[in-house]
Amino acid sequence: MKKFISTVKNIFSIEDLRVRILNTIGFLIIFRLGSFIVLPGVDPSKLGGAPEGIFGLIDTFLGGAFSNASIFGLGIMPYISASIVLQLLTVGVPYFQKMQKEGESGRKRINQITRVLTIAITVAQGIGYVTATILPTGAVMVSTSLFMFSSLVLLSAGTMFCMWLGEKITEKGIGNGISMLIMIGIISRFPGALIAEGLEKGSSGMLLLIIEAVVLFFVVVGVIALTEATRRIPVQYAKQVVGGKVYGGQRQYIPIKVNASGVMPIIFAQSLMFVPALIAQIWAGESDIANYIGTTFSDFTSWQYNLLFAVLIIVFTFFYTAITVNPEQIAEDMKRNGGFVPGIKPGAPTSDFIDGIISKITLPGSVLLAAVAILPALAIIAGVGGEFAQFYGGTSLLIMVGVIMDTLRQIESYLLMRHYEGMMKSGNVKNNPSNYQVA
Repeated sequence: MKKFISTVKNIFSIEDLRVRILNTIGFLIIFRLGSFIVLPGVDPSKLGGAPEGIFGLIDTFLGGAFSNASIFGLGIMPYISASIVLQLLTVGVPYFQKMQKEGESGRKRINQITRVLTIAITVAQGIGYVTATILPTGAVMVSTSLFMFSSLVLLSAGTMFCMWLGEKITEKGIGNGISMLIMIGIISRFPGALIAEGLEKGSSGMLLLIIEAVVLFFVVVGVIALTEATRRIPVQYAKQVVGGKVYGGQRQYIPIKVNASGVMPIIFAQSLMFVPALIAQIWAGESDIANYIGTTFSDFTSWQYNLLFAVLIIVFTFFYTAITVNPEQIAEDMKRNGGFVPGIKPGAPTSDFIDGIISKITLPGSVLLAAVAILPALAIIAGVGGEFAQFYGGTSLLIMVGVIMDTLRQIESYLLMRHYEGMMKSGNVKNNPSNYQVA
């Protein structure tokens, strides 16, 4: 505890870091306040409760703004969708591949295209949001056409403002602006979920609540291990003589993450898990098979649902890793910089060697990711409340762990630059990518 208090004092003794932390807190407060500003023309008392399914997942990311019919009702989700689309286009479309290789000018053009696409996606999602979640509740007190127009304008403005907040957190805060907004939305639900779980268990169930908290602690530790686990590939750099000085001759490492795809496979799989139940509704009442499928895949605690969910996550993990990690590009960069893997010839053999390692570590990584994704369902089966069980795994826990670890690295770098002892006992956050030189 004494070391922790000393570290906090060191953090706030660095003016630049102190200002950035305070700026981040201020921007996050603005974001949370905007989540409670209801769209004009809506009677909040007539709105339904927390949605379920994919809408419930979005509402969790936005800290309740979705179910509150807030001006931040779509938050930065359209921007994330646009970023994913552009990321996939840079992999499969030569025009965007060329643009990505143009350096800073290319990145600026991609960012401009992303912003324009964000507005288009916001309008499309806004129409679905209003017609599917707000109008059916009967909470709208003005004409439908006027409400639709004003809501689309305000939702688009709210999304762009959230983008601006994220950029400001990255620029003037402690970084990871967009991810920070998602994380604060998820964390904002935790106190309410914990209180609800305590009230549900009552005084006679305090022992169960303590056990649940202990299990949650070990789950978080396991997710941190999965998030930070890397396979280091040794790279030897040849010695070069420049101006009478010898450079290179050092051994560095390329860290390849066991879970290189992050939370994207879970998001992709989650979006497809509604298809079986949706198709079954078309033939509902006409076929026993359709009724069985509809009932089974509407219950996310059923073993059939979780088996299909896990398989989809494993498939998408391999797919997303394949399009985001390019062994040929890594091998080419190593060769250009005079680096090589000891015992492996440069060029195609190095690319094949790296590809083999990625394939080997992706399998256990995908299985562990699938296990984390179905943990909330297992927790509910074990008797944990539905709201509190969402923090036992899935996208929410992975995002929280990832963002918190990145934030710790940012703070760590400031402390070490000022010759203070770091956040960890060793003075160095384990698996910090800045510790390695990536060829």
